[in-house]
Amino acid sequence: MDPSFTAEQDEIRRTLRELLHKRCGPEELRAALDTPAGHDPALWTALADRLGLPGLALPETYGGIGCPVTDLALAAEETGRALAPSPFLATSVLAAPLILALGTDAQRADLLPRIAEGRLTAALAVPAPHLATALALGGANDGDWAGGGRAGGVQARRAGDGWQLYGEAAQVLDGHSAALLVVAAHTGGFVRSRALLFLVRPDAPGLVRQRQTALDATRPQGRVQLRQVAAELLGNEDADVAGALSRTGDRAAAVLACEAVGAAGRALERTVEYVGRREQFGRAIGSFQAVQHRLADVYVTVQAARSAAYYAAWAAGRGERAGGLALAQALEALRTAAGEAVQLHGGIGFTWEHEAHLYFKRAAGDELMFGPVHRLRAHAADEAGLFERTEVAV
Repeated sequence: MDPSFTAEQDEIRRTLRELLHKRCGPEELRAALDTPAGHDPALWTALADRLGLPGLALPETYGGIGCPVTDLALAAEETGRALAPSPFLATSVLAAPLILALGTDAQRADLLPRIAEGRLTAALAVPAPHLATALALGGANDGDWAGGGRAGGVQARRAGDGWQLYGEAAQVLDGHSAALLVVAAHTGGFVRSRALLFLVRPDAPGLVRQRQTALDATRPQGRVQLRQVAAELLGNEDADVAGALSRTGDRAAAVLACEAVGAAGRALERTVEYVGRREQFGRAIGSFQAVQHRLADVYVTVQAARSAAYYAAWAAGRGERAGGLALAQALEALRTAAGEAVQLHGGIGFTWEHEAHLYFKRAAGDELMFGPVHRLRAHAADEAGLFERTEVAV
């Protein structure tokens, strides 16, 4: 692995940081969170026009830029720093790779160019709280996580030449506003059931969507209810859906790890700035050794997580799986950095007027949705066979 970045990668980071600094400050962030969609469409358009962010990792054949996963992860690190409210995670990291992996030629040609241009947003609808399981991050995704109508979830039935979906999926990232839903549903009855993915248009009769209150307002979530909704099968019935979800999950974990590292790094920077100017007992509180030791520990934790996240992004581009473990370390680093930010900012740290609480909620929300950390690590250990008994020669 070459740890240095290319000139193009440095330019992506610099341009994105400058754009987010101008367009996604604290006031703009709060204004976007209060909109019905929970993000700023103008910011998403700017990210698409200036950087091609929605299609950064999509092939040039479909209007994308064709960059490796590493570039996408580095971009995510910058969006994480700013807690940028956008459809980036739902559309570019989760939905688009599944369409690319499973879609027919016609589906790819129709959907991916519009996603790459920023004209189409998409969301992966998996019944809560099984997103991490579906992506094979917290366990094997060979169970009945899609619900199939027996434990909530979504059931798919044939209707003439097409399909109909019935059920519900909650806590869907951008599920209330996305212009296209990629819905996971069980089909084949209860004996030979399996999960497939379906495309649902926002104007389909029987589809009801509403925004839900989320712990982390910077990741807006929606409830998706389907009542005999007409749907289009993504790809064909013989597609390896579980495999595609697993590969997408590992790649998404690497991108999420970089995003969490970006947020953790920014939380640490803000804290260092604050303790350098906040005075107590006639001196800056950052001059106290106890405070310095706490922040030094946070710095080491964040740097270690950054190294793991970069490696996971590099490995994902080569078909190696390291995303889950890197995500666990990054989420732990974000939780630590955000927690210390709240503590060392004192009473102001947990008020609505200050941004420290937003980073803390991002840490808690991501762990609820993609973790928890101990489960990510346990699954990574199982995949590596870390605790399997082996015969030792004597």
